[in-house]
Amino acid sequence: MAAIEKKVLKTIEEIRIFSDPYRMKIMNQFHKASRPVTIKEIADKLGEVPAKVYYHARKLERIGLLVIAETKMINGITAKYYTAFEGTIEINQDHVDDSIKEIYASEAQKLIARTFDDSKERYLSNKASNPAGVALLMNTDLFLTPDEAKDLKAYLEQLTSKYGKKTKPEQASYHLFTSMSGDPD
Repeated sequence: MAAIEKKVLKTIEEIRIFSDPYRMKIMNQFHKASRPVTIKEIADKLGEVPAKVYYHARKLERIGLLVIAETKMINGITAKYYTAFEGTIEINQDHVDDSIKEIYASEAQKLIARTFDDSKERYLSNKASNPAGVALLMNTDLFLTPDEAKDLKAYLEQLTSKYGKKTKPEQASYHLFTSMSGDPD
């Protein structure tokens, strides 16, 4: 198994940049692309003006979630082609200074709530528009040793990495929301 790159959000600013709903839409469009794309292409997909998307994309680039893959000269203008960060993104309070842990935890909770709400809306919307499509809603407890839990986490990261990019024209987009945490005894 190849190691999956990991980005740990360590500051409140990084969490706020990443958790912004509009920026999450931008990131989603970059993830759906089967090749590096320009900000203009993403703006067209979102039905937005490029300046607005560029403003938000620059913030994502600043924290390493968007990367310039290549540049091309087109009619005397440099076109920048971006790709989205391919690894896992973690919010880990262990990497935060004690003086901001409470604010950090609050921002992390907002991100989790937005992610949950977005996933719920996508599920309900997709299920309503395509009732015969592939869908799964699962809520279960697993009983694992700490090592088994680490192995399962690594397996899920590897699985999502394998299917995280469109590589064939016939592939359709599916949304997967996963939550895993240890319950207190």
